[in-house]
Amino acid sequence: MDISIKQKNDQEYLVTIDEKNSVSDHVVTLDEEYYEKLSNDSPEEFIKKCFEFLLEREPKEQIMQGFNVEEIKEFFPDFEQEIKKK
Repeated sequence: MDISIKQKNDQEYLVTIDEKNSVSDHVVTLDEEYYEKLSNDSPEEFIKKCFEFLLEREPKEQIMQGFNVEEIKEFFPDFEQEIKKK
């Protein structure tokens, strides 16, 4: 599985997940303040870790096509705690 991330603008990123001849695209918004609270990585690396977290819990087809990274904690309450470990 390959996860590629391209920055669209200050806060939006295009994430492409390529898995066994099946591709999905997702537009993700990342608020700088929220991201800095959780990570010292680059925004792209942080987003990649967020998608790895999601993919450990659900198939790529179930990941929303567009969302703010902060919304992940609404579906997975352990998100912030777990992402800090990655």
